[in-house]
Order: sequence, then structure tokens, then C-alpha cells
Amino acid sequence: MRFSALRERVFRLKHLPAGELSTPLRRCLSTFDITLLGVGHMIGAGIYVLTGSVVRNTAGPSIVLSFLLAGFASLLSALCYAEFGARFPKAGSAYTYAYVGVGELWAFVIGWNIVLEHMLGAAAVARSWSGYLDSLLGNVISNSTIARTGHLHEASSFFGDYPDLLAFLLIVLVAFFVALGSKVSTNFNSFLTILNIGVVVIVVFYGITFADFSLWSGVDNQGNSKFFPYGVSGMFAGAASCFFAYIGFDGLATAGEEAKEPAKSIPIATFSSMTIVTLSYVLMSASLTLMIPYNMVHPTAAFSDAFTMRGAEFASYAVSLGALFGMTTSLVGGMFALPRCVFAMADDGLLFSSLASVNSKTQVPIQALLVFGFLTAIIALLFDITTLVEFLSIGTLLAYSIVSACVIILRYQPAYNVDEGQFDNGGKLRFSIPFCKFLDQLQPGHSIYYGMSVMITSMFLSGLGFSSGYFSGSYLCQAFLLVNVILVILSFLFICAHYPNNTPLDFKVPLVPLIPALSLLINTLMMVHLAWITWIRLAVWMGVGFAIYFGYGIHHSKEEIQDSERFSKSSTYESVVSGVVAGATSP
Repeated sequence: MRFSALRERVFRLKHLPAGELSTPLRRCLSTFDITLLGVGHMIGAGIYVLTGSVVRNTAGPSIVLSFLLAGFASLLSALCYAEFGARFPKAGSAYTYAYVGVGELWAFVIGWNIVLEHMLGAAAVARSWSGYLDSLLGNVISNSTIARTGHLHEASSFFGDYPDLLAFLLIVLVAFFVALGSKVSTNFNSFLTILNIGVVVIVVFYGITFADFSLWSGVDNQGNSKFFPYGVSGMFAGAASCFFAYIGFDGLATAGEEAKEPAKSIPIATFSSMTIVTLSYVLMSASLTLMIPYNMVHPTAAFSDAFTMRGAEFASYAVSLGALFGMTTSLVGGMFALPRCVFAMADDGLLFSSLASVNSKTQVPIQALLVFGFLTAIIALLFDITTLVEFLSIGTLLAYSIVSACVIILRYQPAYNVDEGQFDNGGKLRFSIPFCKFLDQLQPGHSIYYGMSVMITSMFLSGLGFSSGYFSGSYLCQAFLLVNVILVILSFLFICAHYPNNTPLDFKVPLVPLIPALSLLINTLMMVHLAWITWIRLAVWMGVGFAIYFGYGIHHSKEEIQDSERFSKSSTYESVVSGVVAGATSP
């Protein structure tokens, strides 16, 4: 009984009335503001820092296709986010979506990882910004810092080579702008993003004047394709790396509670920003790889170095400024989203209530910004950027996967039709399945959970088989892999055998359950390719999170309080009724 009660508590759903838009935050953001917030968050360290290393070491000119593939994978997740943005226009991003879709415990898992994602992402961008400026100044900053403080480590370590004071101060400065209010911070972001887009235009149109199409065609001296110097597998490996250049779009959903018309603004801003960013990535990487041979691309200052090699000093300086602008907007986007995710969890009672306090003048969750902004600055001060980037991926992919799963689950739940005064057929089986009569006895929509559980488990096991090479081993391993692939297909067909609901929304993901299932499959395959140290990081971070949730959150959750109030009212009503009945029947 105790286990049953605990299960009900940890998997309870958040009750969010349809059309509920009340919020302590200020609704002042237009679709244009939110679009530029997404563009600024994504076009930053991703294009200026990531591109050079992927071209040089992983994909070569085929990075153009890598960005297209990564953009497609991100678009599948973005479609799911856009539907939830139209369905639940509240702050919290995937956290809120999971809360209303699959329950409180999963919501906490996602929210806790998103908080870390934004902290690590902001810290990594700040370290990149500092390193880029340092390289432009001839390493003056790093050399002078090391001369005064010494090295943080002598051998390989999680820590950086020196305490990055510039990165620390940069995060403090950006947090100050974010604390002034959402309109101030988004105006600052919009200004820098427009400048950054201007730099992108310069890179593309001026860089194309140096284009040498022979760098893309034919074979090199070793007989390798010039466009695919690392093979098609290198292009796919590049796509896996480039995927994380798109992680900023999930920050758009955190602005839902401050958008003037969130049901329309979030989907439009999501697609607009994804289109702008994908085109920018593809055109800039094409321009770069047509200017100079891929093996001459600088791994960290790719564009400025390429223009310098071509004798275009003015363009080199413009790109350097654009890189700083781009990384600044990426940092603003991360610091904007971070306190709002913390606020959403604290406002629901899953984190300490003091973190939900909102400043009366700026209407910003100021305490959440101070606490987690300071932690982010400390991380940027001490930790190595490579370590930070390695830790970024799993939380992002986990969030994307849960949102995709939630889209399927919510589409196949019964919806109440006000006009007809009854529930629709959502979640009901279209026909009886032989040897599965027990399914007909389940409540509508409940069997979807069984189908999703089997599909996710089979996807994960199949991904492990492919990533580990077990499918090429013994016949037993091949049979195990084949069984899991068949289970994925059967569970998908089982979900298709249910009626979807007829809930009216401003935007819906097309071809459900195909698109969310495809998104879930791609994200799962990427997750199983992550390094073991990333999973260890997840285990440690989640250990801290579960201690907070089971020690505090489960007892202070708003849903817990509301359940207690409903139980109290029900008990009081029953006592009154019992008393009346007893009085009426007593002699």
C-alpha cells in the first residue's frame, strides 16, 4: 500500500487549466523579441567555435550536410516543443511539458537537468568568449593571469589551466542585464543579434567571392573525396557534434510566460529562428570550406583566420567582432532561461520556495538568478571548457526525448468536448487485439503508457546493440537486436491502433505518432553514443537532485498540497453527512 501511494505521488500530473495565462512575470515580449532570443542563443559559440574543429577533424566540407542533418533532427524536436508551447504557455520549457504529460518525478528529472544544461552552457560560452578575446590580444590575459595565480593543475584535470576571471566577470555582467527585466535583456540581445546577423551576411557574401569550387570536387592525393575526406561516417559524426549547436531553441519555451500571445508566438518564433539559424550555419560553413582547404582551417578561430589567409584583414576583424557578439547573445539566452527554469520548479514547490520570489519592479525571479548565476560564474571561473561541453549533451537529449514522448501520450488521451458534454474517443482502441482482452478493460489512454514503455526500452536496447557492434557478433546477439527492432515496430503500430483526441490547438505536430517517434529514435541513438563519463555525471547530479526532491519537493509540491486540501474537504463533507444521517436515525 505504501509503494502504491508513493507511486501515485511521484507520477501525479500537474493540473493546468486550458487557457490559464495568469503569471507573476511580465507579459511584454513580442514574436520578434522571442525569435531574436532564439537566434541569439543558437548563433554563438556553435558557429564560431564548433565549426572549425568539426571541419578540420571530423567532416571536412561535408559539414554542410552535417548541419542540414543536425537541423533536421532538431526540427523534429522543435515541432514537439512548438505544440507544447501552444498547449501550455507557461514558463519552464520541457519541465512543465513533462509535468502535465508524464508526471511529477519525470518533470523533476527533466527540470533538474535543464537547470544544469543552462549553467554549463553559459559557463562554456563565457570561457569561449574569454579565450577568443585572449587569442585576439596575443594571449595577454592568460599569460598575465598565470603569472599572478599560477596553474590550477599540472596534469589532465577537469579544471582549466588558469582561473578565468574574465569569464567570471562576464557572467556577472550579463546576469546584471538579465536582472533589469525581460524587456531590457531581450532588447540588449536583439541589438547584438542583429549585429551578428550582419556579420553572417558579410562572411557569406564576401567569403563567396573567394570561392574555389575545386576544393569540393574530385579526389585528393590520397584518393579520398575532397567533399567527404573522412567518409560518409565522418559526415554523420559531424552531424552528432553539430546537433548541439541547436540546443538554444528549447530556451524559447521558457519565454512562454512572458510572451504577449504565447500560443502563437512560441511556434512562430521556433520555426523562424530554426530556419534563420540553419541557413546561417549551412551558408557560413559552405563559404569557409570554399575559401581554403579543410585541412588548413583553424580549429578555434576558423573564419577570421581564413579571411586573414586570403588577405582580407577588414573581414577578419569584422568576423572577430561578430564572434564576440554571437557568443554574448548566446550567453544572454542561457542566462535568460536559467532563472526561469528554476522559478518554474520552485513555484511548483519542487525546489525551495525562496527561489520563486519575483522582484516587484523588474518582475524577474531575482533570487533564482542570483544563486544559480553565481554558481554558473564559479563554474566558468574554474572548469575547463572541454569538460563543460562533454557534460552538456545528455540533459539536452533527455529533455528532447521526454517532450517527444509526451506529445504522443497527450495526443492519445481522452479530451472533454464541451459542446457535446462528453469525452471523445481519444485513447480508445480502434479494434480488439487478439489475446489481449485485458486492454479493453483499461481506461482510455492508459494502454498508451504500455506501448510507449516498450517502444522506448526497445529503442534504447537497439541503440546499444548498434553502438557496441553486438549486431555483428554471435547469432544470439543478432537475434536479440532483431527482437528489439521488431518490438519497436510493433509498439509503434500498437500506438497507431488508438484513436487520437480532438483537442483544438493553434499548432499541432503533423503525422503523429510518426514524427515524435522518429525524434525519439534519433535522440535515443545519440544518447547511447555518449561517453561513459557523461553518464557518471548524470548519476551524480541526479543523486543530488533526488535528495532534494524526496527530502523537500515531494512534501511541498503544490499538487501535494492541493491533494491534501481535496482530501480534507472530502473528509469534512463525509463527516457532516455521517452526522446528519446519524442524527436523523437516532431515536
